[in-house]
Formats: sequence, structure tokens, C-alpha cells
Amino acid sequence: MDEVTKFISRIDHKIRKSDSIALLSILEEVSGYKPFLSGSIIGFGKYHYKYESGLEGDSAVIAFSPRKQNLVVYLMSGFDKFEDLLKELGKHKLGKSCLYINKLSDLKPNVFKKIIKLSVQNMQQKYQCKNT
Repeated sequence: MDEVTKFISRIDHKIRKSDSIALLSILEEVSGYKPFLSGSIIGFGKYHYKYESGLEGDSAVIAFSPRKQNLVVYLMSGFDKFEDLLKELGKHKLGKSCLYINKLSDLKPNVFKKIIKLSVQNMQQKYQCKNT
């Protein structure tokens, strides 16, 4: 059992656990990247960023975390280009690069996958992304 599978297997909340298993499959399939664990975040693909301030580092192209209150999907490209799709997505809340969802069944799967695909493509156009 790899570390991502072990991490998900320790989730107590039944729906959060089954949604995490489904998200793992969806994000791997749509992104084309293998999952990796970074603390409590499951990432897919990596890119290197460097800000004008000189701060630089590596981050996941797309990621999710099964939090206690909800699932958080991290769309590093932000949401500016997805406003119309977000209106169709279903029940969710937004943060800067965070999509907060209570359960996957609240979302329209085809719209969700389209947002993921476009987000990954945006990151690939902006950065040199690689598998871990």
C-alpha cells in the first residue's frame, strides 16, 4: 500500500473517504499525473514557480485535501477563466485557489472534470510541469 492509499484509508468519515478515493481516480485520469502525498495534501504533477520577489519553490499542478469539514481541491491556475463553468458546477465555495465541496455528489461530474482539465492545461502552458 503506497503512502497516498494509506493516508486515505485512515479517513474516518465514510463519505469523505469514498469521495477521496473517487477524487484520486478522477484527478489522476484527467490530469495525467501520478499522485503524491505532501503532508495532508494529495498532489498531482509538479511545477517550479518563481515570484518577482525572488521567492521560489515547487508545488503541485493540481491537488486535493480531505479536510474535516469539506474536501478542498486546489486549482493553482485560479478561477478567472472558469466563471461560466462554476455557475454550472453545483454546490461549492471558493477561496483564492481553493474549491471547497461538501461531497462529490453535489457537483456535476462532467463540469468538474472540464474545470480540472482546463486548469491543468493552463498550468502546463504557463510552467514546465512534470510527473513526480
